[in-house]
Amino acid sequence: MPYRRLPNTDQARIRTLKAAVAKGESCDIRELPFSINTLALARAFLNKFEIAHNYYTRCYENQTQGSSKHQANVKMARLYLSHFIQVLNMCIARGEIKSDMKKHYGLPANMQSLPDLTAEVSIVEWGKKIIDGERKRSSLGGIPLYNPTIAKVKVHYDVFKDSFDKQKGFQSLTNKSLAELAAMRKKADELILEIWNGVEAKFQDVASDETRLQICREFGIIYYYRANEKQPQLF
Repeated sequence: MPYRRLPNTDQARIRTLKAAVAKGESCDIRELPFSINTLALARAFLNKFEIAHNYYTRCYENQTQGSSKHQANVKMARLYLSHFIQVLNMCIARGEIKSDMKKHYGLPANMQSLPDLTAEVSIVEWGKKIIDGERKRSSLGGIPLYNPTIAKVKVHYDVFKDSFDKQKGFQSLTNKSLAELAAMRKKADELILEIWNGVEAKFQDVASDETRLQICREFGIIYYYRANEKQPQLF
């Protein structure tokens, strides 16, 4: 005989509850295999659960759609920022800029390598330091660096910082909506289990196994068959 298994995805939970509510609403009240109160609770919960699921889906899609463009902005900001620091180091090595000027950029005077720009938060941090440092050095009479200019660096940094903030916002909304959805899953499973138990108890005396299973399926019960039985019939 097949066995039943609770849905393991939110879409499957929604489909199961929809089937149970739709079938329950079409039943004569005397034939309803679970209580009117359970039907009302399932109907109200289904509406809230579906809204929560759709909201999470939209949040996730917004985050995903913005991700590829954001990564392009990350790449450009990292490229221009690292190039500017390399030019600064070369100017210092040639004696065109004094090494103590590096303090304005937050860079150690004896540091010839680039700071770690792997993480996006590092680009945020070092981008601001480098832009502010070049402005400070220039205000003290230093000749501005070119190829790239700090203005060009700032353009790419600002574009990156804007998309960085937007992605953080998208991620926050996605995480919050997912947490709210996850908190509802236990209630969904409890309602489904209560409905399933009522349905199977109501129709346990139906003589034909296949007829009984088909009736139960109409209320959303999901049955699976083992390997040595017929192919699974999924809801």
